[in-house]
Amino acid sequence: MKMSVYAVETRKLVKHYNKGKVKAVNGLDLRIKKGEIYALIGANGSGKTTTIDMLSGVLMPTTGEMNVWGLPQPKNRKKIAHYFGIAPQEYALYLDLSIWENITFFGKLYSLSREEIENTGKKLLEILNLEEKKDVIAEQLSGGMKRRLSIACALIHQPPLLLFDEATVGVDPVLRAYFWSYFRKLRDAGKTILITSHVMDEAEKADRIGLMRAGVLIEEGTPSELKQKYSVDTIEEVFIHLSGDEIIDE
Repeated sequence: MKMSVYAVETRKLVKHYNKGKVKAVNGLDLRIKKGEIYALIGANGSGKTTTIDMLSGVLMPTTGEMNVWGLPQPKNRKKIAHYFGIAPQEYALYLDLSIWENITFFGKLYSLSREEIENTGKKLLEILNLEEKKDVIAEQLSGGMKRRLSIACALIHQPPLLLFDEATVGVDPVLRAYFWSYFRKLRDAGKTILITSHVMDEAEKADRIGLMRAGVLIEEGTPSELKQKYSVDTIEEVFIHLSGDEIIDE
């Protein structure tokens, strides 16, 4: 059986609420290649988080198909869980546990040995600059440190695919730059990253971009391809061009 070159594939993916009155995702066709950083960009409410939730198995699609690491989701939800790590928009942390206890807990969820948790966990503490705070209760951490801890928990089982939903929201520019430097290192080490954002200039740092609006993919390409296609200097200008005169409620 030939392995797919895609980490994520969706075909006519749909998620409707309230008996079809709310169309969160409305026929999404998405292909993300293994070994790339793919930024799914759009205003709040465009369907980005709903897409992440369906890919991770949190939400069931209304209709459509999706494969994660070559396996149909949600049919293979338990098996697929070991192929990806997720850092959700809302922190999925245990606030009454310390940084190290959170990392250990998530490591045990993936059936890692004590030695594996120790080795990988210590490396992540060092990389994400959390060593000196490892015994601090998560509730006492700043927003930026919670983001770092969330990413560490997503990486503890060393998955090939990372789903980062608004991973840099609410962090200062210095930390955001650090995150993107780290994301590129992960990609260079063979990881695939799907990151969502409503901050358009973040897309400039990705390998490819998908622009979402009203639950559909309205454009896709590399940053340079899209800027050249629409004769503009920024991805924000591309998005404005595609939105026309419509005012988007952020």
